[in-house]
Amino acid sequence: MAENVRAHVVVSGRVQGVGFRYDAQWAAQGIGVSGWVRNRRDGTVEAVIEGEKQRVERMLAWCRRGPALARVERVDLTWAAHTGEFAAFAILR
Repeated sequence: MAENVRAHVVVSGRVQGVGFRYDAQWAAQGIGVSGWVRNRRDGTVEAVIEGEKQRVERMLAWCRRGPALARVERVDLTWAAHTGEFAAFAILR
């Protein structure tokens, strides 16, 4: 049985105004993870990603690249216990 995990990430660089949240939601749906993504006032993007560890790792790899117009400079990652609280991957406002 696959291990379920939770990752909290803060992505820095040119990540706002480039479709990062919308592309992240699309990628998460395709990969099969749940959680959320949102812009922060400091210009970064924050996300919580839950699911099977291999799928979460794939989503983290996507976060390190971002969409075509993004320029990801840094990804701060914190692992936590899986909660199972999310039914889908949402964009928070």
